[in-house]
Amino acid sequence: MGIIDSTNTEAKRRVATGFHDQWIIADQQTAGRGRQDREWISPAGNIYATALFREPGGLPVALRLPFAAALAVTDVVLEHAPLTDVRLKWPNDVRIDRRKVSGILVETGGGGPDFWVAAGIGVNLQPPPENVTQPATSLLDLGMRPGTPVDAVFSSLRYAFARRATQAREGFGETRKDWLERAEALGQTVMVRTGDTMAEGIFEDLEDDGALLLRLPDGTRRSIRAGEVDIRRS
Repeated sequence: MGIIDSTNTEAKRRVATGFHDQWIIADQQTAGRGRQDREWISPAGNIYATALFREPGGLPVALRLPFAAALAVTDVVLEHAPLTDVRLKWPNDVRIDRRKVSGILVETGGGGPDFWVAAGIGVNLQPPPENVTQPATSLLDLGMRPGTPVDAVFSSLRYAFARRATQAREGFGETRKDWLERAEALGQTVMVRTGDTMAEGIFEDLEDDGALLLRLPDGTRRSIRAGEVDIRRS
């Protein structure tokens, strides 16, 4: 598609005018965005793509898809850089040594048979620019063979996402299990910001709806369904 503002924004435009299930891809984005409207710097040479589709399972399935998308990116990283120790930071950050290799933004709308999902996935193939707001890495940094075509990596992503989305539609059990196997800071103390408040506790588990289960210092448990996790270094 060349240069575009954002593949997710384009997906919403297509929803408004009628659409069929599809992938929207771009060479560059001028207004790429992630969770909480963070800027996603989008130079040429990387993957910027959105899977736009109707989801018959509605919101219950859609809530699983950020985890499915993170696992799909994990599958792609391990295919092209097999020795990588990939870790998943709740809910859908894909990180290696605390550096992000991907940006994921799942948006939804509509209802009933017209319920739609726009699953935006960006993957760094090229070393990230120096002005990114969070520590980042790329598939080339992780050992991907130089010269690997972007199309080849996108093909891997499309296949992996289809498989992981199917897994999520069949229930959250297997997706949850696979995600927890790579969970970053599971069993460790984390800080979680929810709105203007902070909670500190041990990241104990992932609930059946994807919520982070936090054990607080007083021994009680708290389920967090939206927030930003800060992982302390050991």
